[in-house]
Amino acid sequence: MKDDALPLPLESPLLERHAAGVVRHGFFTRAGGVSDGIWRGLNVGLGSHDAREKVLENRARVCRWFRVPPDRLATVHQVHSPDVVTVDDGYDGTRPAADALVTATPGLVLGVLTADCGPILFCDPEARVVGAAHAGWKGALAGVLENTIAAMERLGARRDRILASLGPSIGRQNYEVGPEFVDRFLAADAGHARFFTPSQKPGHALFDLPGLTTERLGRAGVTAENLDICTYPDEERFFSYRRTTHRQEPDYGRQISAIMVRA
Repeated sequence: MKDDALPLPLESPLLERHAAGVVRHGFFTRAGGVSDGIWRGLNVGLGSHDAREKVLENRARVCRWFRVPPDRLATVHQVHSPDVVTVDDGYDGTRPAADALVTATPGLVLGVLTADCGPILFCDPEARVVGAAHAGWKGALAGVLENTIAAMERLGARRDRILASLGPSIGRQNYEVGPEFVDRFLAADAGHARFFTPSQKPGHALFDLPGLTTERLGRAGVTAENLDICTYPDEERFFSYRRTTHRQEPDYGRQISAIMVRA
């Protein structure tokens, strides 16, 4: 294994300002990992074709940054759903099919994996309840954000105290979609037209996934921020499914965004 340095994640100004003493969190980049090739860096995707021992070492490095053992990292098998799981001290390492997690258990790290989709970290610092959600267009449209907030409320959080930070995800300028994609959104709500602008390709549009995400968070009654960092053009720091697809590469890595209530 190479590079024994710990990864150095990006942090949310909103969470740092209001919850630094309560939670530890990070939007991790590719920096500080041991994978190589097309997965170079901190690839934490167990579903990728990267060498499993390297993925496990990368996940262990994330845990070392949080100062917890590897078995305290809780993730899910992400399926672009609106489903949320609540985890506690009995977490056994299983990865149920879902796209968000919540907990009130100190020392348990909640992580979501992304490669263009939106990672959202949540915290109610007064109730000491946290959440993490993976929101691509399917999950956002189906309600994964609102369901995460509701699950946090069941643990004692209050939505008017919840802070939510959207980390690095694909920006409008690099998210071109076809007419059938636009039609699906307009069928759900004609007002969704505001998230689309015409692209240079006839009949196609540019989709503002971060805009949809932050608007839904605001409508749900939480205080939200967008780090406004696009994953697609920044190959040095981020994996990108769309960039991989455009290059016709056989696979891609995943970065992790994670949060923990301090013990």
